[in-house]
Amino acid sequence: MLANNITTIDINSKMINTASKKSKEMGVLKHSIVKGKGNMYGFLGEAMFQKYVSPFYKVETHNTYDYDFVLNDKIKIDVKTKSTSVVPKGQYDCSVAAYNTKQKCDAYVFCRVMHSFDTGFILGGLLKEDFFDKAEFWKKGTIDPTNGYQVKADCYNIKINQLQSIKDLVETCEKNS
Repeated sequence: MLANNITTIDINSKMINTASKKSKEMGVLKHSIVKGKGNMYGFLGEAMFQKYVSPFYKVETHNTYDYDFVLNDKIKIDVKTKSTSVVPKGQYDCSVAAYNTKQKCDAYVFCRVMHSFDTGFILGGLLKEDFFDKAEFWKKGTIDPTNGYQVKADCYNIKINQLQSIKDLVETCEKNS
């Protein structure tokens, strides 16, 4: 069963083709944890987010280091995506790498994309300052005792069930701007 805020998104061939093209153009970024292999998932996460919010909000794509989208001419959103082989659960982690703490965004949105590229999940989001207030810092090399995962880079983690729905996140951002 999915947590309350999780939205399932069907990924279509247009989204895959666009993500593949963008991924090849980007190449391997300087701090890439998986040496560029995550680009495809990242661009699919962005495509899912755009597909999901476009009917409700004005969306501008920016694709900068600091943020991926601007909603309603003012809310700067950065989308963070992980690959997965399972349907996400509320106790799973969402991460922001420690080298990304200086991004000039207002909020983070977290997504997961199935390895098969047919389905993805919008997990929710948080204001940037709320994320860092609530997140737990993990040092590279630390092993998470709950799942045996060895952390690949210094990062901040928060549980999916601590995220806001996208609607609530946008309302919070609009109140704070």
